[in-house]
This record gives sequence, structure tokens and C-alpha cells, in this order.
Amino acid sequence: MAFITKKDRVKERFSLLLLDLEEHYFEQHTAYNLTSSGPEANRRSSGSLKICSKSVIFEPDDAKEPILKIPLKDCKGIAALEESFRNPFIESKPACILIETKQIYLIKEENAVAPYKYERGEKKVTFQLEASGKTEDVVQMLLQLHRASCLDKLGDQTAMIAAILQSRLARTCFDKNSFQDVTERPHMECEAEMVSPLVTNAGHVCITDHNLYFQPLNGYPDSVVQIGLHSVRRIYKRRHGLRPLGLEVFCTENDLRSDIYLKFYGTKERDELYYYIATFLENHIAEHTAESYMLQWQRGHISNYQYLLHLNNLADRSVNDLSQYPVFPWVISDYSSAQLDMLNPASFRDLSKPIGALNTERLERLLERYRDMPEPRFMYGSHYSSPGYVLFYLVRVAPEHMLCLQNGRFDHADRMFNSVGETWKNCLEGGTDFKELIPEFYGSDSSFLKNLLGLNLGRRQGGGRVENVELPLWASDPDDFLQKMRLALESQYVSEHLHEWIDLVFGYKQKGSEAVASHNVFHPLTYEGGVDCDSIEDPDQKIAMLTQILEFGQTPRQLFVTPHPQRITPRFNNLSATPSLSSSELSPASPSMESFEDLTEESKKMAWSNMNKLVSQSCHKIHKEAVTGIAVTLNGESIFSTSQDSTLKMFSKDNGLQRSVSFSNMALSSCLMLPDDEIVVCSSWDNNVYFYSIAYGRRQDTLMGHDDAVSHMCWRDDKLYTASWDSTVKIWKCVAADISSNKRTRFELLAEYEHEAGVNTLDLSPAGTLLATGTKEGTLTVWDLASPVPLNQLTCHSGKIHQVAFSPDSRHILSVGEDSCLAVTDVQTGMLIATVHAELEQRCFCWDGNTVLSGGMSGDLSVWNLLSSKVTHKIPAAHSGAVTCMWMNEQGSTIITGGVDKQIILWKHQY
Repeated sequence: MAFITKKDRVKERFSLLLLDLEEHYFEQHTAYNLTSSGPEANRRSSGSLKICSKSVIFEPDDAKEPILKIPLKDCKGIAALEESFRNPFIESKPACILIETKQIYLIKEENAVAPYKYERGEKKVTFQLEASGKTEDVVQMLLQLHRASCLDKLGDQTAMIAAILQSRLARTCFDKNSFQDVTERPHMECEAEMVSPLVTNAGHVCITDHNLYFQPLNGYPDSVVQIGLHSVRRIYKRRHGLRPLGLEVFCTENDLRSDIYLKFYGTKERDELYYYIATFLENHIAEHTAESYMLQWQRGHISNYQYLLHLNNLADRSVNDLSQYPVFPWVISDYSSAQLDMLNPASFRDLSKPIGALNTERLERLLERYRDMPEPRFMYGSHYSSPGYVLFYLVRVAPEHMLCLQNGRFDHADRMFNSVGETWKNCLEGGTDFKELIPEFYGSDSSFLKNLLGLNLGRRQGGGRVENVELPLWASDPDDFLQKMRLALESQYVSEHLHEWIDLVFGYKQKGSEAVASHNVFHPLTYEGGVDCDSIEDPDQKIAMLTQILEFGQTPRQLFVTPHPQRITPRFNNLSATPSLSSSELSPASPSMESFEDLTEESKKMAWSNMNKLVSQSCHKIHKEAVTGIAVTLNGESIFSTSQDSTLKMFSKDNGLQRSVSFSNMALSSCLMLPDDEIVVCSSWDNNVYFYSIAYGRRQDTLMGHDDAVSHMCWRDDKLYTASWDSTVKIWKCVAADISSNKRTRFELLAEYEHEAGVNTLDLSPAGTLLATGTKEGTLTVWDLASPVPLNQLTCHSGKIHQVAFSPDSRHILSVGEDSCLAVTDVQTGMLIATVHAELEQRCFCWDGNTVLSGGMSGDLSVWNLLSSKVTHKIPAAHSGAVTCMWMNEQGSTIITGGVDKQIILWKHQY
């Protein structure tokens, strides 16, 4: 791949990708890890101790042993251990470094690239430096970095680490013994960072009359990088983080990968170096303008692929910067046919429209939100190119980059790049997916489509492992797929229409009124000049802004301000046509009977589109305190409800109250129905979960599993998930058939997830592979049930979270909280993508991914359109107090609400 060199393909244990994003690697020492307990007590493991700005990393010499990474923020103590001497008159000297920590990452065990493992709990790790005289200096350095990592504000942490880095750079200089020739004359020397995907490495730059040198401060991966000025073929100024600080040098004409990418600490040094090197390039200005390349392309002297590469380079796109990776268009729209007909325009994507505008229904929803949005407005909540999207495509060849970007985890198996057709479909229909392609789709190396490294990327919902990417039927293998993609890119149709896509991405439709008219408006932060980071005084705000710029994606620098001319194509023959079936060879599809699932889906759509037509059918005041939970039998005849009055009630719309059960004298917090309508499960503030048999009319079993109130529950596939104010969520083996058959059940604890605060609510994804939890302190956590560590975590509310729920497609989570906000979180990235402020606090809701029916503190029921962030309908005073719980059947045709007013109300749509 473009940024994976041959050297990278060699199994090298340590790399800068093991560091956190924006972390610096300072120095390394030959050292020993001393195991102080267990069967291997007193064993010394030799290796290399690496001091980084946010962590300590120990790389053992034995490749089978895992690399240890100790985050400094998790350290409770760092100290030098004194050597003990028999002679009391000899002063003891520091010999070892003792680190007390709460967490250790275990990486590359058995030298395998895999998600990081964790050891949690109080740990003591001892290292002994081979050069014992450096122990005190290393300890002082670690203590200084530890203080930085423990500062409350991220801006203060970043500033302190930057000061430490600049101090070390100032105390060193370029070693002129590294010159290739003793006769070389240095022109300038300055400090800079060498940039590669997701990492930067600080050091010294020196340029002479013959060579450009970079000397890393840490001597990694080489003591010096040297480039002969006479071998330079291309040189580009770059934006890095939307700031004019980058410089990229190429010693080849057409290779995607440069020989060096440098980021300077000031624009002045960057520009001086650029102009000095530029004097060695003949006609560099004439050759490297967008207009000169455009003329070559128009006349057919360079291919569509080469032209797009040149435009990307000129627009600051670089394979070394994943936030500005070269962007290429989807050109084929047919990924389902057995054969690809490149003579048929319908086989191609409309290149005059951005991805977000190809689906008219989705576009209309986005435009509705756009019209109601305050300035600065934007149409799309995500970009067409970002680090996450690049690595989505390249995870099979760049797994360590993905692990670096996602804190040591791969994405969930069902969100991986599993199928070309599925990915295209999601780009057409997904609410937040507008990604384009990368140049690898039009290259010759198909390894990114194959799991050649044998990576364990997880299992999909159907149970199949994530292996090679599923290709369209018209591709016989990955190489054939790339060949046809290349032919499509160079086809007659694309050659005639590529200028329209260039107008959108690099040209006059990128900004201003033309962008609005073309439905091509992205977030202001993605555009050059959209924000001046240097003018932001608050360090925390500045760091947050830079992080968002780097992670969200960036729009290319605008190259053309007038319409791009069309390619002159008469002399081009379509070399890409592949045999296709004529209409006479196609047999008409026989109409299939509409399935029950289709009917259910249709009824859901109708119900949600008519949510403004809810009318009350009946009211039941059967509790003495607020209603907390509602469960209904499959046939809808019996309704169960729990309340703070400590009772479980069973009633029906026709016959009224039928049963009343009390398990304890404390409030019941929720209830649910197990399959077959035989058991109702109730959670209680007395720390217990109760199982009530409908057939026997008695308590069947009790689960005593928490140290504080059980706040919420859900059930799936013989597993019960319980949330508690004791700050845990527990998963129990709970075989519904055993409980129903009156067997004595042994509840086996399968997993326990710890939180920093009491857990108030939880929800399972429709596929049952992800779990979302909300705490009393406003933190939303997404858990992959196959892993003990959180997938994503963010504080999305300033107070207690009342309820969380996945969207039907599992892509988003909606949460409501005490802060009167409805927050939408992206499951894949963990980013908060929308926040809707309600007039009053909302307590509960149901949603279909776009429309929300919520119950508020005032007793109102509100219907929200999340795209427009507006209430489209309201039923005022549905309850005379806060609406506390809500139940909806699968078709969305029946809704039941409960409130503080002790009432349970049944609702129906009146069409």
C-alpha cells in the first residue's frame, strides 16, 4: 500500500504506532524487567525501555513475550530503588526504577498483531537499567512527565509536554559528523517533526549545498535520514492540521509515497527550506501548477488516474497524513450484476453530485435540517475522507494503524469493510456515511482486499469470520476487481464526466453559493481558512479544535475557481467494455409473495410517519406511586407494570386489574417479559431481581447479584443484563425454559462491566453484540460484548442519563438526560454527532433512528424530527406529571406510557 514500505512489512516489534496519537518518543535504554512474584520470581527479562511523553514502553528481547505499555496517567508512584550494600560506610546508589500502576497494556504477545490486552489492578513493575548511572535521570524525567499527564486540563498537559520537548531539542543540535561529505556547507538548521501516518517524530533538520538531513531526537528508526538535493523531483508545501507548516519531498515522479514529510514549528523556516530546495528543480513552477496538468489531461497526455493523483498532491493531500489522504471518486454504481457493462451509463455513478446528494430521499431530510440550522450551516455531519475511513479500507494491510487510531481495538466485525457492495449501499443510504474511495481501488496491489496476515478481525452476526472482502459478482478475484475498477476510471463515460466531480472536490463548487446550490456543504472546520487555531487563546479549546480537525477529515485546498473544462475524448475508445447480457437474454423476475417481515417493516414505517395521530384509548390508575416499568405479553392481552409503590400489577384493557404482587417493601425499578409469556422479571431497589411465574401466580426465583439498587434490565438469548447503582453491569446466564419449568436456577455470572458511577440505564443492540450504558454522571459507554474493555466512552450529558437506546441499524445511540438534551452518538467513532436541546427534561423515549417519541417532565408527549432538531407534534399534559416509562410494540402501532401521576395510558394511531 501507499504508506506501507517494504521495511514496514518486515515484522518489527516496536513502532511509533504503539504510542497514543500526538505522543512523543524521547529516548530508550537497555534494561531488564525484574519479575518480583509468581513462579518466575527473580527472573530478569532483557529488553529496551522506551520513555515516551504519555507512557513507558518495555520491549522484551524475546519476541514471544508481550510488549508492556504503562500509561503514565495510570501510575500511582514512580521511584528509584536503592541498592543495599553490606558496607555501611559506602553510600547506596539508585539501581532500579519502581513503577506502581493501575493498568498495563500487553501488546504483540507471541509477536502477533492483535487487539491489546489489559491487566488491571494494583501492579508493581521494576526495571533495572544496564547503565545504572542513568537511573536517577530517567526517574526524574518520568516524574516530570507523570506530573504533566496528571494535570486536569488537556491543554495544560499538552503545553507542559511541548515545553519538555522544546527544552530537549534546545539542548541538542544536528550532529555534523553525519554529513555525507566533509566539504558540505550547511545552509540552515532548525527543529521540526517527521510526519508519517498517525505519528510524528521530533528532531533536527539541516540542509547543505548537497543534501537535506533529518536527525530524530530519539535516533529512531534511523540515526539520520539523508536526501540528495539533485535527486529531488517534486516538492510541495503542505497544510498540517489546517496550518501552513508542512513540507513534502519526492524523489520520484509518480509514486504516491514521498521520501520525507516534515512539519515545522513555524511557517518562516518551512518557506526558507522550500525555496532553497526549489532552486534545484528545473521549471518546477511551470510543471507543478494545476493548469499545466489540466492541459496535459485534456489532451490525453496523462490518464484520469495520474491527473487525480496530481490534483490531490497540489491540494495538500498526502499518504503520510491520514486526515488529508488522497481522495478518489466512486465511479461504478453497479455492484450486483453478474457482468459489468461499461457501455451502459447506468453502470456509473452520477459524478456531478456529491455522495450525499445521490439519494434524493436522504438529501431531502438533510436539506430540511440544513434550512433550520443556525449559522454556520452545513449539510453533512461527516466528511468524505477521514483517517477512520482510510483505515476502514486498509485495515487488512495496516492493522497496527487501526489499533493506534482506536486505542488498541479493531472495529466491530459487522462495521468492518466486509463487502464492496454493502459499503456502496451504505454510502447511498446511510444517515452519516458519505465517504469516497482511496487511490488503492484503482491501483495494482490488491492485498488490501485480502486477509493475507491471517488477522483475527472478529465474527459477524451470522457467525462467519471477517476474512477477505466480498467482491461484486462481476469480479472473479481481487486482481480482476482492481483491473475493472481501473478500466472504469479510464472509461469513455468517466472521461466525459470526471470534470464534474473535480468541480465539487477541487473546484469552484467546493465553496460559496455554488457549493450550496450543488448540495456540497461540509462542516466549516474542514475548510482551509475555516478557523485560525493560532488565534484561539484557551489551550483546551485549541487542542479540542485541532483534534477535531485531524480526526474529522479535511476538504482539499481549492485549485480551480471557474468551471473545469471537459476532457477532449473523441479519440478515446472504450477499452473497458465487458460482455453483458442483452435484454432478450434476461428472464423476467417472478413476483414473490410479500413476506411477513416486509409487512412488519411497512407497518413500522406507517406507524412512525403517523406518530402525530396518537390518541388515548384508555387510562388505568392502579398504582399508589410513580410507574417505573411496562411489559406486555406477545398477544397484547396482559399488561404488567412496576412502580415505586413496590408492586407488580397485571391488568388488561378490557378486564382491568387482575393481579397485584409485592416482593419487598422497596421500589421496583423495571420489568420485562421472558419468551413464551410465562415469566415476568422485576428489578428492585433492594438490590435483587425477582422472577414471577404467570402460570403459578408466585415468585419463582430471586437473583441477589448487586450491592445497590438494580436500576434497569434487558434480556436476550438466555442472558440477563442487569444495571445497578453499584456502578456495575452484570451479565447472567438465565435459561428462560429452566425458570418456566420450575427448575431451581443457578444464575451464572458471565461478565461484569465496571463504571465510574452508578449505572442508571442500559440497552442491547438489535443484533445483541453491543451494549450501551448510561450513568448518573452523564457518561455513555458502548461495550463490545466480545471484549472486556469499552468500545467507546464519552460524557454526553451534564447530569444523569435517564435512557439510552440503539437505532434499528445499530449505527447510532440516542440518550436523554437531566440536562434536557437528546444526544445522538455515532457507535463506530464514539463521537457526539447531534445534540438537541428540549425546553424541558425528557425522561423516556422510543425511536426509529430518525423520529423520536419522548415523554417529558411536564407530562407532554413530543414527536421529534432529529434531522431538523424540532418537535413536529406534541400531546400536551398526556400525564399530569412526568412521563417515566414507555413501551411500544414491534409494529409501532401500540404505545403504553406510565407516569408520576400513577397512571398507565394506552395509545393508538387514529388514521
